Amino acid sequence: MHQAHVAAGASFTDFAGWRMPVRYSSELAEHHAVRTAAGLFDLSHMGEIVVLGPQAADALDYALAGRLSALQQGQAKYSLLLDESGGILDDLVVYRTGADRYMVVANAANRRTVADALSRRAASFDAEVYDESDDIALIAIQGPRSLEILQNLDDLGLESAPDLPEDREEADIAHALAALRYYRALSGTFSDRPLLIARTGYTGEDGFELYTAPDDAPALWDALLETGAGAGLVPAGLAARDTLRLEAGMPLYGHELTTGVLPAQAGLARVVALDKPGDFVGRSAVEGGAPEGARVLVGLTGEGRRAARAGYAVHVPSGEPHADAPVGEVTSGALSPTLGHPIAMAYVDPALAETGTRLDVDVRGSRVPFTVTPLPFYSRKKN
Repeated sequence: MHQAHVAAGASFTDFAGWRMPVRYSSELAEHHAVRTAAGLFDLSHMGEIVVLGPQAADALDYALAGRLSALQQGQAKYSLLLDESGGILDDLVVYRTGADRYMVVANAANRRTVADALSRRAASFDAEVYDESDDIALIAIQGPRSLEILQNLDDLGLESAPDLPEDREEADIAHALAALRYYRALSGTFSDRPLLIARTGYTGEDGFELYTAPDDAPALWDALLETGAGAGLVPAGLAARDTLRLEAGMPLYGHELTTGVLPAQAGLARVVALDKPGDFVGRSAVEGGAPEGARVLVGLTGEGRRAARAGYAVHVPSGEPHADAPVGEVTSGALSPTLGHPIAMAYVDPALAETGTRLDVDVRGSRVPFTVTPLPFYSRKKN
């Protein structure tokens, strides 16, 4: 894909061992394109680990925090890989791609951590684990016109469409794509080459993630750009992806999620299936709960134009008791392109996590006022 990005005018940055496009034109233009039309992302840096075998579901139920055995074929689920102390090793999306086959999509920086952990945790089950990251490319089309663009893509075919009657699976591609629900996937083809089409994403918009062979990715990328040219589709880089996910209140590993954070602190208690039978790695620690006074994740909104960035200290407002002592730390922050004001996520003392609480962020030596705000900051309008 490198030459395709060069041809599109990409500026590159190093990311998790990859040379990644950070922007093509401007991050603001790319961000607004995703919110109003569509953006195209190369996400081939992500890890894909396959778990298969008669006890693949049981192995994943033990290895991960969620109840993956409940997934239907063609369904996806967001989950967490925890360590024994309940800390988060990675956040993942798991697809059930066959009766006894699952694909676990990991963050690029954690690919080997996830593959190794799954291999160890599946060792006592009748299941096998394969790291297929080098054999899978991932292209995402995100934005309100994504469906329209994908429906018009030439040489797109479907092998299975679980939401449609069998007699329409191949005959009505446009209908099948429209009927595909969020966090569902179906098998397809592009130019007669295998393609997994998933209605998932990391931008807060409607969209699709397309898994294909690396050799087939450049042709798919070019065809999508050509098909979407009249609909406002543009290539988009890491910078826009970060502001999009921040507006949508989606956590980023290494920022909001680390091994030092329990799921409940990050607002992800719902992801942990404590009601599933049997043990799973991290269960006892999660059941024990976070230490008293452990900080929790909140959203912050500010006025003016000064953004709070990761690592900036959070304080109670100036003039209040103990205003000099930090009561939290920003994990992600930016001037929101969509909303026009600063937004941030931060871990703060639990007594200060109530919506409407006024706080200050130390922005390069100056106290800037922020207010605790529910997440997400932005939600798309659904048809």
